[in-house]
Amino acid sequence: LGSFGVILLLTRDGFEAENLDDYKGLNQRSPWYAFLMLLLMFSMAGIPPTVGFYAKLSVLQAVVQMGLWWVAVIAVTFSLIGAFYYLRVVKLMYFDAPQDDAPVKAAGDVRAVLSVNGLAMIVLGIAPQPLMVLCIEAVRASV
Repeated sequence: LGSFGVILLLTRDGFEAENLDDYKGLNQRSPWYAFLMLLLMFSMAGIPPTVGFYAKLSVLQAVVQMGLWWVAVIAVTFSLIGAFYYLRVVKLMYFDAPQDDAPVKAAGDVRAVLSVNGLAMIVLGIAPQPLMVLCIEAVRASV
């Protein structure tokens, strides 16, 4: 959800962020939003220490424990393919020149919500146990 928030921030009157080129140089225009997008892209790619890594690892462990190792191999293959696309966005944000020099502007509450979302990717990746305990309790309560 956080990445969609950043995409919406890049959208303004007469301009929609619908091409990858629209992310070029985001680090020079708005370093904080580029950093948040980096965290979100890393999480979706499953790169440690983000929560996306822990989520993918948990699913892969469950699949392997069920004896479906071939499904795990396919999942890892597709994760690697997906990582290429996520990391391409990071490359555009940090290593390409911006097409537009206008800084990204947002209200304070939007900035706060996106910041909490992005930083949660790191916090939950480093310490996922409290969230996992809540999830396990919710599943047990529903059964």
